Amino acid sequence: MVKFLKPGRVVIMLGGRHAGKKAVVVQNSDGGNKERPYGHCVVAGIDRAPLKIHRKMSKKTMAFKSRVKPFVKVVNHTHLMPTRYNMELGTDFRKMISLGDQSKKNQSKKNVKKVFQERHNAGKTKWFFQKLRF
Repeated sequence: MVKFLKPGRVVIMLGGRHAGKKAVVVQNSDGGNKERPYGHCVVAGIDRAPLKIHRKMSKKTMAFKSRVKPFVKVVNHTHLMPTRYNMELGTDFRKMISLGDQSKKNQSKKNVKKVFQERHNAGKTKWFFQKLRF
């Protein structure tokens, strides 16, 4: 079978709390491991997309509405729908994420938020930060 869930692949979450949200694969494990004996991925995605802003808004309101709320999660392959899109991730992006305990997970979410916020403010991959309409 061809391995298509490589790091950087944009996926859509199908099950659970984040169903219908866009995410990007950070790490992939096709065979599984002792803890999870099935194929799974570590994904980082957009829990809440930035809202529309207008020129008339104040800078404070613009900053408030253009915030990104991320999530970091380990997901079974069956709960992901891969898209044809890839997203350039830096080499250090993978090192930022560790899901050992809650404090490490919170720190990982802060790091991901920082990276996603920079990408959104720079205008890179605009389609990733737009809410899915279906």
